[in-house]
Amino acid sequence: MTGTTLDDYTDRYARRVRGMTASEIRALFAVASRPEVVSLAGGAPYIAALPLDAVGEMLGRLGAEHGTTTLQYGIGQGTLELRERICEVMALSGIDAACGASPDDVVVTVGGQQALDLVARLFLDPGDVVLAEGPTYVGALGVFQAAQAQVVHVPMDDDGLIPEALETIVAEQARAGRRVKFLYTIPTYQNPTGVTLTEQRRERVLDICERAGLLVVEDDPYGQLGFSGDAPAPLRARRRDGVFYLSTFSKTFAPGLRVGWILAPHAVRDKLVIASEAQILCPSGYAQAAVSTYLGTMPWQEQLKVYREVYRERRDAMLTALDDLMPAGTTWTRPEGGLFVWATLPDGLDSKAMMPRAIAARVAYVPGTGFYADGGGSGTMRLNFSFPSPERIREGVRRLAGVMEQDIAMRRVFGAVGRPGARRGQAGSDTPGPDLA
Repeated sequence: MTGTTLDDYTDRYARRVRGMTASEIRALFAVASRPEVVSLAGGAPYIAALPLDAVGEMLGRLGAEHGTTTLQYGIGQGTLELRERICEVMALSGIDAACGASPDDVVVTVGGQQALDLVARLFLDPGDVVLAEGPTYVGALGVFQAAQAQVVHVPMDDDGLIPEALETIVAEQARAGRRVKFLYTIPTYQNPTGVTLTEQRRERVLDICERAGLLVVEDDPYGQLGFSGDAPAPLRARRRDGVFYLSTFSKTFAPGLRVGWILAPHAVRDKLVIASEAQILCPSGYAQAAVSTYLGTMPWQEQLKVYREVYRERRDAMLTALDDLMPAGTTWTRPEGGLFVWATLPDGLDSKAMMPRAIAARVAYVPGTGFYADGGGSGTMRLNFSFPSPERIREGVRRLAGVMEQDIAMRRVFGAVGRPGARRGQAGSDTPGPDLA
């Protein structure tokens, strides 16, 4: 081996590991968790809103009274009891037996992240193309990168993914001879923008994918966290063929249990189970029993209402603070559910370059570059409102606005400094997102 490296194993790694980097969010955790820092960076649910005494008693009973089964190995697909409960949960959103939802076609996963990884393992070869909203969930980008796939972003606006742009990009990829495997989308209260794909666009997106022979991977972790009425029906409630539905209990119950699921076309179910068994052998029996018991014995739908009220109050606190405190030229989305606001900075500001100054001012956010496969989005940032209190949210926005004002003042003194590779491409922008073709 020649040259100098801090990693003695560099020349031994598999090719798929090359270019693997830590996500923008993970890199922030150590700093953002300090008590003096107001963190608007994470995506953690407000677990303190749960009836923790009752949940604690329930978990204790699972070990004491049912430990011989809950602490034992299980089956790779997940317990039948939990899969039946999952079908009950999906039915509330319109994904029911009438549209082909069955416990037989549900595969329990270790959170939504493993669900994504399983789909990637089954369908992606090196060099394949995945279409995804621009911006999109940073964890999905990591999965697709590990599969050595190429992500091509489809622009969004305040009504979600733009069908005309999707149709154009599908045609461009076909002309270039590239193999597009699926569309990955978070149509409801999207991460990171918070926007929701409209009713009319949902049907058009499905039609475009059907004509092109594209699978659809629908990620729906936030659909039950709407603040004003029901969200539009999921894509899977509208079409049963070619749509994979992924969700998780991390946002509606407890992320520490790491329980999610995939509802897959029947023909794919067995391959998903085989792939999952190769990874983890079987999902945690204790975690599955915890979720099943919670859904079967506790007023979980009332708890959802509690979460919605808490998050609505905090969303309102954030929007009010942004209205009151942000410098001119800043814009942001106004989500009807979920956990996030997506902010676009005044021209010339770079959210990634600004991060050290924000941390020095004791506030954290996620730069927009983490949500694009090519590192675009430097003029944007994601702000979380689910975890901090309303008072902390306002204080965090105040600190952030102060940092932005300082950067704007510096630009006035020293002139504009261009953002390298800046392409705004965010929801609500007049400029479309990056096309990575």
